[in-house]
Amino acid sequence: MHVTDDHWLIPAKRLESPNWNERPDPDALEVVVVHCICLPPGELGERYIHDLFLNRLDTRAHPSFASLEGVRVASHLLINRRGAVTQYVSFDRRAWHAGESVWRRRPGCNDYSIGIELEGADDRPFTDRQYRKLRQVLEALMRRYPRLSPDAVVGHYEVAPGRKTDPGAGFDWRRVLLGDASAEARS
Repeated sequence: MHVTDDHWLIPAKRLESPNWNERPDPDALEVVVVHCICLPPGELGERYIHDLFLNRLDTRAHPSFASLEGVRVASHLLINRRGAVTQYVSFDRRAWHAGESVWRRRPGCNDYSIGIELEGADDRPFTDRQYRKLRQVLEALMRRYPRLSPDAVVGHYEVAPGRKTDPGAGFDWRRVLLGDASAEARS
């Protein structure tokens, strides 16, 4: 697994989202934000996630989608339950994934972060395949972007406290960041 010169992950399925803009500094990638998502809430499957990130979600398809009308959001990557990876935005671009956020007293995490969604909910376990693939992705990102490090891999709840809870209390940081003190502190 590697990141190409044009900032796409190989091998990953590529579905280009319009929900991005240019970063203020494309080389300032300093943090990876781990999220989780399932649409509708509590139901697994990728279709509606793809639709949301590609701005084609039919908000009449489920009552819970009404609040998503007009929402423009996308992460850089999605790792599904089988461990397959889809990329929506190249890493040198600012994907709209973290919303109002702060990391190490610095606001606007989308400016300098990579967002990775895991298919799932913060109240259920993630799969072995997802943990393995997430670790492989993180290793590839850290090889390509030297400012990234294990202590710069955080949950959405850490950059948006009180507003977000993902990837949830059941997320096992030790399975992703073995040997890192930050993983031990989160467990």
